[in-house]
Amino acid sequence: MTFVQRLSYYSGGLILGSIVVIFFFSGKKSSCDYSPTSRTLKNIRNKERYYSPKSINYLLQNKIDTASISALLENGKVDFGESNTELDSCKIYVIKSAKKNNVQLILNIENCEKKATILSILKK
Repeated sequence: MTFVQRLSYYSGGLILGSIVVIFFFSGKKSSCDYSPTSRTLKNIRNKERYYSPKSINYLLQNKIDTASISALLENGKVDFGESNTELDSCKIYVIKSAKKNNVQLILNIENCEKKATILSILKK
């Protein structure tokens, strides 16, 4: 089999495979969340979210919208060193935002099986 024949078979298979992949994954909300931070944040985002009275007071006093919390859960980083992931029922995660105008939001979230509760919010 010559090189040109092998190249044509390879190209045909690649094109056919690409068409199949595009057909199966188009219109679906598929994502590639492979890192531990991405999986944890996706897990929290997909659950019903509750706010503790302490966190609600903090949001009201500092005029922070819950959309900011949603954005933080989309783009934040989980600090596994400060998080308590050894618990059996509900793990507690510390999520930090990127510094914006020298300000950083830090969330303490209790992640249970069916709900995620924001325990506290800090601004550094």
